[in-house]
Amino acid sequence: MARRRSRARLPMAVMAAVAVMSTMVAAGAPADAQGPGPDRPTIRYTEYGIPHIIASDWEGLGTGYGYAAAKDNICTLADTYLMVNAQRSRHLGPEGKASPGQNQNITTNLNSDLCFQRIKDNGLVERLLARPAPDGPEPQVKEAIRGYVQGYNRYLAETGVNNLSDPSCRGAAWVRPITELDVYRHAHAEISMGSVDALLDGLVNAAPPGTPAVAPPATSPARTAARIREAMAVSRQQSMGSNALAVGSQGVSGGTSMMLANPHFPWQGKNRMWQSQLTIPGEINVSGASLLGFPAVNIGYNENVAWSHTVATVAPFGLFDVQVDPLNPTMYLVDGAWEKMTSQQVGVEVLKPDGSLGKVTRTLWSTRYGPITTSLQGNALPWAVSAHAVRDANMDNLRAMNAWFRLDRAKDVDDVVNILETTQGIPFFNTVASDRTGRALYADIQAAPNITDEHAQSCLTLTGQLLFNQPLRLPNVPPISILDGKRSACDWPDDPNAAAPGLLDPHKQPRLIRSDFVGNANDSPWLANPGQPLTYPRVMGDRAAPRSLRTQELILTAQHRINGTDGLPGKGFTPATMGQLLFADNSRAADLALNATVSMCESVPFGLILVDGTLVNVSEACPVLAAWKSHDYSTDSRGSWLFANYWSLLLNGQGIEKLPWRVPFDANDPVHTPNSLDSGSSAVRDAFGRAVLALRKAGIPLNAPLSDIQKVTRGGQQLPIHGSVHQLGVLNVITPGQVDGRLDIVFGSSFIQQVRFTADGPPEALSVLAYSQSANPDSPHHSDQTKLFSAGKWVTERFTEDQIAASPQLQIKVLD
Repeated sequence: MARRRSRARLPMAVMAAVAVMSTMVAAGAPADAQGPGPDRPTIRYTEYGIPHIIASDWEGLGTGYGYAAAKDNICTLADTYLMVNAQRSRHLGPEGKASPGQNQNITTNLNSDLCFQRIKDNGLVERLLARPAPDGPEPQVKEAIRGYVQGYNRYLAETGVNNLSDPSCRGAAWVRPITELDVYRHAHAEISMGSVDALLDGLVNAAPPGTPAVAPPATSPARTAARIREAMAVSRQQSMGSNALAVGSQGVSGGTSMMLANPHFPWQGKNRMWQSQLTIPGEINVSGASLLGFPAVNIGYNENVAWSHTVATVAPFGLFDVQVDPLNPTMYLVDGAWEKMTSQQVGVEVLKPDGSLGKVTRTLWSTRYGPITTSLQGNALPWAVSAHAVRDANMDNLRAMNAWFRLDRAKDVDDVVNILETTQGIPFFNTVASDRTGRALYADIQAAPNITDEHAQSCLTLTGQLLFNQPLRLPNVPPISILDGKRSACDWPDDPNAAAPGLLDPHKQPRLIRSDFVGNANDSPWLANPGQPLTYPRVMGDRAAPRSLRTQELILTAQHRINGTDGLPGKGFTPATMGQLLFADNSRAADLALNATVSMCESVPFGLILVDGTLVNVSEACPVLAAWKSHDYSTDSRGSWLFANYWSLLLNGQGIEKLPWRVPFDANDPVHTPNSLDSGSSAVRDAFGRAVLALRKAGIPLNAPLSDIQKVTRGGQQLPIHGSVHQLGVLNVITPGQVDGRLDIVFGSSFIQQVRFTADGPPEALSVLAYSQSANPDSPHHSDQTKLFSAGKWVTERFTEDQIAASPQLQIKVLD
């Protein structure tokens, strides 16, 4: 039976873009630049301010990137360098807010500075830089970083701090020329940020108890584990995510393979993505996007391979429970002998209310396993008769830079796997890729802790067992380990096949190559393709457990398109139908539960639901939801906002399998179960009544179009934004919230790119950067692509030299 899709028509913008790409292919344009590169780095700007940077060597390429990135985002970059140099408190005050991690869980400037000052005092990044490749940066990385610094500083010198067009840092004392060390510190912060959100405050606030140490009030291991899991679940729902779909030769029409990249990154701050093309003729030609300040492409394509990343379900850190001496709690027991913790005085300058500078100093503590923390994701881990030490799989990792520079030059998916295995530098990400030969790859090969199932069984504490082994009953919560620190044998063992001490053998990590499709939407590797479930060590994630609604939507959409059962013309993916996959904004939650919800609403006696002593008349809401037959979160959808609020209240932070389904989850049918919501459930009725009451109190009509509520303001113009939150099973994730006192998008779809390969000819790509290239409100490229995204439109990318030269908006900047 054909699956109902929210919109069977093809967007005119997608059809037009496909027509333009077909014209380019017919012209037989070369896929890469020929001959030597230019004597001087050259930036060719095409539509929407996208820079195509060409140079004769890596240093020149970095120079062009640094100049162009600073031109678009000097204030965001300068703020990032302020953070990694531990100087936010000095310039902005200790009580200000910082977001050094991967989501919007912010800490104070003071805590952020203490964290980064500790890294500086330890000389960690300097030691990593001193290592020879491949542990340290490879020559191409060093040359590109050297050039990046020159380009950034050149733009700043040409413009002047007092003449910057971005008002957010114009004239600021903290905007300064940078060094290569600044860039490496920033890279290290990005690589290790998978642990930062959960641990930073606990690391810099850990202090030994008074003596004698007294055990805190008893809390059961089950309750402690539950609190941590719940907090981690909330954090994961508020942090970065992604969808990625690679389609092989059996799943495409008119090509050999396709790739859809859809990272869900923050719309503000250091984790914004920025689009570019980087070319050294005969050596590299890659197009895509990277995190700001990283002169390579993190997600993109070259002549033969396209790839993306999604946030994985590996916890890149682990805890060790160490027994301490109650009379001397900085002594801890290992193998029957007492060891002394190491102490470190860390001090940072702070701006006082009167404008003078003071200094705050704290004593921070470490063990053989790593530093002591007294909280995990805001949950207290008391330092009393025991303490908790942290080991981070990415703390000694600069190999990621080598990995991405190599991926930019990958030849096929086999080469991608080899790069992932030999560098083992990718941090907390899955990799999804397709190649010109028609193969699709899923791989979760990364810097994962070497906690085999056998090691876990031998060494987990009771709380650790509950966190690590229990099937994931909350969405996307990684298996967190708490190991017995009293035994040195419980440290992460070294593996001769791993790229660094304490990492899991990369050959034991999951990968899958197919000719139909593979994908990931932030669930574990288990169902990269449901026709071939994967097995792997528990540390990589769960198996035979419920999939998120977004994972279900990704798999079902791919299956129906390949089989031609989605109501769209033909079989197999084309650029038009790949765009439709994402911008249909279909809600899997609505597919599963809308009809039952309408039935419940229509059967409520007198249309009244009692909510906390208040009778709520829901009769007006029934026809609103009944009329929302498209189940989509397009800007003109009505009833979608009501359903979103109801669904959030019904979930209440739980996994979907906890809802009152008539058909429970079945590991033998994980894509279609659970299903059939119980319309007679009191939980369903109560959540619906609360949602109706909440919208009325907020003054929002029950049938308000999404465009009236979910929007951003750019240049005085309000732009409606389509899409919705992860929990609704909408692929195009959009999470609205308050930013600096205004309604905006906190995180969600950011750089979106689809690529099609053919047997010959250049790659064909469409993309859109949802928040546009520049964070500068006075830039012409602050909102131009946001308007495209709002309208569901795409940019037809220019990859070949002929395509770039044909741009009607071509502007060239030669860096003399």
